[in-house]
Amino acid sequence: MNLHNDHLTIGEFGALAGVNVETIRFYQRKTLLSEPPRQAGSIRRYGAADVERLRFIKSAQSVGFSLDEVGELLRLKDGAQCKQASALAEAKLVEIRRKLAELARMELALSGLVKACRVGRGKVACPLIASFHAPTETSSSE
Repeated sequence: MNLHNDHLTIGEFGALAGVNVETIRFYQRKTLLSEPPRQAGSIRRYGAADVERLRFIKSAQSVGFSLDEVGELLRLKDGAQCKQASALAEAKLVEIRRKLAELARMELALSGLVKACRVGRGKVACPLIASFHAPTETSSSE
């Protein structure tokens, strides 16, 4: 496929960027991608700049940025506002670290429950199920 002539159909564009056509249309509705004008035969044509922009979107998503955040990064994409882009990345890093800490807490709690289930014997209620019926600190203080 020749990227330099801006002659890609939406299907070719999606295949080259590794997404399906509906993803492209969704990003267009979100104004992350522009919709090229219809040319002869009422077919829209895409080119290298479109592929580059779509790859930028997917790359930013792959490290955890939401579509709204990707939109902000695209507005800063020219590189002149590196401090603003860095601030967005730092905020995302704080959020990811918070989520990792929460996941570690969840993993520890669930691991303990699984171990309790393995050692449970006789007519004792399942420790896992019982723990979900037990009042929690947040529900008892409400």
